Amino acid sequence: MKKRFLSVLGCLLCIGGMQAQTLKEIFVHMPDTLSPILTPVNRADCVDFIASNMKARVTNRFNRTSEVKTLTDDYLLAQVTESSVWEMRRLPLNDSVSVVCWVKTVKGPVEDSSLRFYSTDWKELPVSDFLPQRPGPDDFFLQPSAEKADSLNELRRKADITFLKASLSPKENTLSFTYTTPDYMNADDRQQIIPYIRKSVVYEWKDGKFVRKD
Repeated sequence: MKKRFLSVLGCLLCIGGMQAQTLKEIFVHMPDTLSPILTPVNRADCVDFIASNMKARVTNRFNRTSEVKTLTDDYLLAQVTESSVWEMRRLPLNDSVSVVCWVKTVKGPVEDSSLRFYSTDWKELPVSDFLPQRPGPDDFFLQPSAEKADSLNELRRKADITFLKASLSPKENTLSFTYTTPDYMNADDRQQIIPYIRKSVVYEWKDGKFVRKD
């Protein structure tokens, strides 16, 4: 793993000058293959609107409305469609090299997220190099009392599909995961299982990767 990380870091160092870019610039220059909904003009317009303190709403490639709600040098939040949200955060590897963490969340109807990492010139990087251990269902469940263990086990058998929502912080280099599986369960089961679930599992960016925050 260490050799692999050093190899990735070496590749990123080779693209030197690209690292001074803000996320605004990185967003504008993302390839169309990664942004089939927002055109280059859409993205540039959003940056301009934000700079002018205007709502960054645009008509996307499919004649629907998309809106960039937050855009700073390091963070982006965009409502791309009615059911999909993008978050991006620029994260430092060292003083001159950064990577982009991109979270895409779709609600269909339960919120579920995918996560990718890219260099600042949009070369995809291995997720495992920057998030070595993703949370699973066990990470979200609190320890039940002995008399309630059987009841919880039965509820967990009903939660047979795992949905996780990931969220990047607008101001800090943190990544939070929320267990959204209960949202697809029936109302009675959801009400019974929620008391056993922690609100979120949080990771913080340390030494070039996300590690779980105790």
